[in-house]
Amino acid sequence: MKPITQRLSDRIFVHRSLEATIQIGLLLMITVWCFKIVEPFIIPIIWGAIIAIAAYPLYRCLQSALGQRTKLAATLFTLGFLIVMLVPTLLLTETLIQGLSLLGDKIKNGSPLIPPPPENLHAVMLIGEPLAKFWLLASENIHSALQQLEPVLKVIGSWLLSAATGAGVAILHFVVAIIIAGFLLANASACDKTMRAITGRLANEKGDSFADLTEATVRSVANGILGVALIQSLLAGVGFIAVGVPAAGLWALLCLILSIAQVGIGLIVIPMIIYLFYTADTFTAVAFLAWNVPISLIDHILKPILLGRGVKTPMAIIFMGAIGGLLSAGVIGLFIGAVTLALGYELFLLWLNIEPEAANQ
Repeated sequence: MKPITQRLSDRIFVHRSLEATIQIGLLLMITVWCFKIVEPFIIPIIWGAIIAIAAYPLYRCLQSALGQRTKLAATLFTLGFLIVMLVPTLLLTETLIQGLSLLGDKIKNGSPLIPPPPENLHAVMLIGEPLAKFWLLASENIHSALQQLEPVLKVIGSWLLSAATGAGVAILHFVVAIIIAGFLLANASACDKTMRAITGRLANEKGDSFADLTEATVRSVANGILGVALIQSLLAGVGFIAVGVPAAGLWALLCLILSIAQVGIGLIVIPMIIYLFYTADTFTAVAFLAWNVPISLIDHILKPILLGRGVKTPMAIIFMGAIGGLLSAGVIGLFIGAVTLALGYELFLLWLNIEPEAANQ
């Protein structure tokens, strides 16, 4: 038989093990429960933090102009950001509604929806002849033309429906995110201390440098990718409006999406240039071409300047993380991917016992 002290020790061990298991189980249950509660707000909270970090320098300028009145500056920032986001959305929606109303009136009155094709369209190599035939059919009998495109239209229709639903959810997320960003900016000092406390617990003496790297990376991606995309789409939209391109707001939005996805605005601009050369006068078409050539190339100049600004991590790492994050997690992945890969790069250098500053020289 075991000695009394050994049996007592075994009972104490079992009691402590059982107690620890129950405590760990309760902690896991509370953690999972908390996650389920905040799960609907995770994306808006992440976007709110991204907006707050990216806009903090602008917020500081506004705060200084208002005499360091923190709450007033945060309120004005939130209202201004909501106006900047919602006004173009409402204008785009109004443009789409007007276009659909005009289309409905033409169908009701029996008016031709599509003008006849240009006379010299058939002279275009390879695609000119079939394109001219289909265009002529569409101008004379739109129903027959649509029947030929029925399989394609079904796929496009389902995609548009899904995209419209996703856009509505994204707009709602952004509205909530902007409000959260205003709250974070109003409590910027407390948020900064909390962030540095978390990174300090995770990385000890490197916590502050990792916190600084996260902030700089978010601002770099916001300026180098989203900022350049916004500039390109706005300038392209001005050109669309100036030459009278139908649904200019929609095409500008597509330019913004393609520019963020690093595809470029050429997929929208080039067909528009061709369209104007066939439908508008020569001066208008040439002026539109001259306007859009530098706009299409401006990202090659601005992106290298803005993307790595204020970040010691090589621009290639930031760009790779942003694009990889975009492909795996959507627009929010631009920031998450860039921050994750930048932190991973710094940790890899530390593992190799190489100081990041020395590696980047």
